[in-house]
Amino acid sequence: MKIKNLKITALNLILLFIFIGCEKDYDSVIENYIPDYQVKLVSPSDSIRYNPVDSLVTVRIEFNSASTIQSVYCDVYASDDSKLNSSPLPLLDNGKTANGDDVANDGSFANKIPLSESYPNGIYNIKYFVTDKSNSTNQVALGTFKFNNGQANIAPIISNDIVDPDTAVVTDTTIILTSINVFDENGLSDIDKVYFVVYRPNGTTSGAQNVLFDDGLSSHGDLTAGDGIYSLIIEIYSTNAKGTYRLEFQAKDRGGKLSNIINHSLIIQ
Repeated sequence: MKIKNLKITALNLILLFIFIGCEKDYDSVIENYIPDYQVKLVSPSDSIRYNPVDSLVTVRIEFNSASTIQSVYCDVYASDDSKLNSSPLPLLDNGKTANGDDVANDGSFANKIPLSESYPNGIYNIKYFVTDKSNSTNQVALGTFKFNNGQANIAPIISNDIVDPDTAVVTDTTIILTSINVFDENGLSDIDKVYFVVYRPNGTTSGAQNVLFDDGLSSHGDLTAGDGIYSLIIEIYSTNAKGTYRLEFQAKDRGGKLSNIINHSLIIQ
């Protein structure tokens, strides 16, 4: 049995900075060039819990020297890869507490961004960019932090499993549609992944998780993006062992909670 899946092109990052404390020092940069400055720290880099009294979070990057820096900005991405800021968030070294900067012209650039209780839990990424005085713009760092929206995390629920057809006489390549409905009280943005594991007629399995998609792409067999119906097209070949396969469906949210399990039989003759 072969799983036909969409190839997804991911942003290739040359270097990933992972921070354990609130602020961590480091002396490397992302771009493959030699600037006249070095990044000393970025923040936030620890865990942040939504605060209904003050939802603003200070984003900061500090350099050893800012003499050749013209401007600094960042983009903030939630755990579902959605960008929180509609336009680049400028980071300022102006000494104004309104944007989270303490001392002007000290090489530390900051600004504030609100985090909402409606945002999904999980790991957030901050991409930092610098435009130098030659008008060259480069990404210089990637910061990460974990966000907790403060809401009670409730496990997702799956239902209405479809394997069509679920009985097939396979003499040539046969296309089969699989799909499952997913509901999460914390919202679909809280869904980390939806998948099934295949168990062969002899009961063995590789344990591979075949991920279903709610992206509206026909290549996945999905009709409408974001409707909570996750789909995947699989291909069955005449060389596949004949017998009854078991497809075990499950979903996992960004808090790590697992849904109920639904098993669906697929008979290959």
